[in-house]
Amino acid sequence: MNRLMVISGLLRLIASLPLLWTHRLGAFCGWLLWRMPNNRSRQITQRNLALCFPEKPLAERHRLLRQSLLESGKGLLELGPLWLWPRERVLQLVQRTRADEETLAGAVNHKRGVILITPHLGCWEMAGLYYSSRYPMTILYRPGRCAEFDVLSCRGRSRMGGRVVATSAQGLRALLKALQCGEMLGILPDQDLGSDDGEEIAGRVFAPFFGIAASTMTLVSRLARKTGALVLLTWAERLPRGQGYSLHLCALPEIVEAATLTESVAALNQGVEAAVRTLPEQYLWAYRRFRTRPPGEARIY
Repeated sequence: MNRLMVISGLLRLIASLPLLWTHRLGAFCGWLLWRMPNNRSRQITQRNLALCFPEKPLAERHRLLRQSLLESGKGLLELGPLWLWPRERVLQLVQRTRADEETLAGAVNHKRGVILITPHLGCWEMAGLYYSSRYPMTILYRPGRCAEFDVLSCRGRSRMGGRVVATSAQGLRALLKALQCGEMLGILPDQDLGSDDGEEIAGRVFAPFFGIAASTMTLVSRLARKTGALVLLTWAERLPRGQGYSLHLCALPEIVEAATLTESVAALNQGVEAAVRTLPEQYLWAYRRFRTRPPGEARIY
């Protein structure tokens, strides 16, 4: 039995559960990570929280540590229903939208082009599925170490009509063409691409994120400044007791209006940080956001 069959089988098993029980099971997995002090996810989360919230009391950071790992567990297991449930059942999970879509729809209808950035906040998969079901959308993804999982993720992310492209020269051309046609892009902006091939394509500068120099892709800023596309930030807040998700959407005009590329990238990080501060327990703090350091700086992890 190959890995693709194993992963697919696990996702199908999870998809047989209602969302409430999927989230409960995911929270239990996260609780196990929280209870094991030497596991990597807990250590990275703890380190990130200490760096980004030095002003918070230790007890508050401990609370965030536990809740973040619980939410990370939910985020992993909810891939089953999101990628495998029938289309309408998935879209019905959006219980409310705290967003004014008129600006987005107007930009698409007038062929202006839209860059939708979806940071690792809440259920970013749900945000991508919702908007790709409503507008023509090209989604950028970074290939991972597990080719089998990439197959499933591309299939899952494109199931509402979106087109998925990898971080490559060909993918970059597809993004630019989509914007020139007035369509929408979906990009995760808070990835540390390190020194892999994606870094060369996406570009990189160091810009403040929670006051710490973070390796940040320049791709969003370069595309927005080149085409004048509307830049919007979105996240899907995970609601309690498996009730579904609440979508948020806000514009980031500073990315296009900034005088320099460096200022534009800084504005992107500021926008992401402001969103994370509204829902810190649902940010993926277990991700090594500060892995790549400026020359001469010591490693953080």
